[in-house]
Amino acid sequence: MAIIMIIAIAGNIGAGKTSLTKQLSKSLKYKAYYEDVIANPYLDDFYNHMERWSFNLQIYFLNSRFKQLVSIDNSKENVIQDRTIYEDAFIFAPNLNAMGLMPKRDYENYLSLFDTMLNLVKPPDLLVYLQSSIPNLVNKIHKRGRDYEKTISIEYLSRLNERYEAWITGYNNGNLLKINVDDLDFVENKSDYETILKLIKKEL
Repeated sequence: MAIIMIIAIAGNIGAGKTSLTKQLSKSLKYKAYYEDVIANPYLDDFYNHMERWSFNLQIYFLNSRFKQLVSIDNSKENVIQDRTIYEDAFIFAPNLNAMGLMPKRDYENYLSLFDTMLNLVKPPDLLVYLQSSIPNLVNKIHKRGRDYEKTISIEYLSRLNERYEAWITGYNNGNLLKINVDDLDFVENKSDYETILKLIKKEL
């Protein structure tokens, strides 16, 4: 029986997760699972009124990610996933709670649901973390020009970055590859992409 490999791409907003997922899926012939941002009915509302819509948004993402993981678990193909279920629970939800944008009651309810789900899914075989500075993230976010992201503050991105670094430092669910992407343009520069691809293949 063939061993099914699961690679997950993690990183802050604007780090390049989706772009890298697309490229790796093509190069490695892995099935890609993307973050549900286009069909997400809460994103616009959330960025315009975070306190009102934070719980709804996080529950939507959690459910979407869990359904992906169930599908991946039943898959007979190698898989690459754009963002992980861990990022929702260890970075985005606690950040919203700490900023006073998700009430304690909602946050505890969210974590309880996450804990239940976590017992039913397995971690990726390789987690690739795209590490990025705030200026680089801001530049990438502006470059792609998504309307709902125009209101994202530098403070919000900075808080997320701090939580990402703390999470990655303590990550022990499997193999981890950390790549600083500040000086890499793996979308436009083929040699930069080849560098990343080589690093990932070495881990596999």
